[in-house]
Amino acid sequence: MVDLVRRAVADDLRVRVVGAGHSFTAIARTDDVLVSLDGLTGVVAIDDATGRVTVRAGMRLCDLNPELDARGLAMPNLGDIAYQSVAGAISTSTHGTGLGFRSIAAGVVGLRLVVGDGTVVVLDDDHDPDLRDVARVGLGALGVVTEVTLQCVPAFNLHAIDEIMAVDDVVAAFDGWAEETDHAEFFWMPHTGFAQVKRNTRTIEAPRPARNIRHAARRRWKRFKNKELLENVAFGALNHVGRLRPSAIPRLNNLVFNEVGRAEYLTSSYEVFASERRVRFLEMEYAVPREHGLEAFGRVRSLVDTLDRPISFPIEFRILGGDDVPLSTAEGRDTCFVAVHVFRGTPFEEYFRGVEAIMDDYAGRPHWGKLHFQTSATLVRRYPQWDRFQEARDRLDPSRRFTNEYLTTVLGP
Repeated sequence: MVDLVRRAVADDLRVRVVGAGHSFTAIARTDDVLVSLDGLTGVVAIDDATGRVTVRAGMRLCDLNPELDARGLAMPNLGDIAYQSVAGAISTSTHGTGLGFRSIAAGVVGLRLVVGDGTVVVLDDDHDPDLRDVARVGLGALGVVTEVTLQCVPAFNLHAIDEIMAVDDVVAAFDGWAEETDHAEFFWMPHTGFAQVKRNTRTIEAPRPARNIRHAARRRWKRFKNKELLENVAFGALNHVGRLRPSAIPRLNNLVFNEVGRAEYLTSSYEVFASERRVRFLEMEYAVPREHGLEAFGRVRSLVDTLDRPISFPIEFRILGGDDVPLSTAEGRDTCFVAVHVFRGTPFEEYFRGVEAIMDDYAGRPHWGKLHFQTSATLVRRYPQWDRFQEARDRLDPSRRFTNEYLTTVLGP
């Protein structure tokens, strides 16, 4: 990696890095040098005494989680998918849900980067911890992340309850759930009066064994039906129909939730946090202060009814504790996240711009890896530690070796 960056410096080329390629924005796009992290994988070291785990930057979360579990460890929080590379997840401020928990990047205790002049910088408790804290969410603008050290916790299970409820009841109860439940979120299906609620409680209790073979088979079938057949196969088919006949979408949306039953189960944390997502989509997600979250969601519900085209994807609502990472979307405040999606190939600009206009009223911060229309001129006022990040950028990449059009737009030249 050092040689690659030094050659780019000699040839005056810009460098961008791609992890799993899960971002919806042009954050990794370049016409010069594009570096893939696919070959930079694996666990480097595990400190059983402290729970600190060092991994190479390209390792996918879905590969890391089972390895941690085998050593009796787990990540404290995860998003609802695990396809991302570790470096990509932290660099874009990927998060999970839970008022008492924080984003993945907030758990970073060490970084190793190749910076703008081709040298290697190590950042940890003993080597410039202040700069490390800034670089945890770096958008790839500070250098090439090659290793990440994560603070993990003892492995735990989650007691999960998934059920369909009236969306108005969900909104009324959510603040209480957020206070009382470790991880709470919900998905409202547009053009219906219902939402799917997910409430997960941390436990070291082991899953109960099935009473008999038939009971075990019934349990596996129920999870397979909900997670695979309904959330992927049937949902994908209904979206294809809806793209051809938009007027049918409200009726199809009601069909989706009519088939989803209540599910209660207990298994390892990473198996509950992350789900398979095989239906392709485009996404925008905004982070707003907790006190405005449900109000912002209500306004998005109202917006949906005014659009020219019905919406076939659920709107996701999550909550997270605040952190101190300068470019984290939850920096300095407990945060609610509202995520909107459309099926691939579906016009989205009217919908997404309408949602963004609502979020602007609450100083909303867009997910760095998801679609939005903001610029550095609008974002600078939404991040109290913006200048601290820019100082780190000037220090590690003064010649802007690691920029592109997207970063120039959102961070400035």
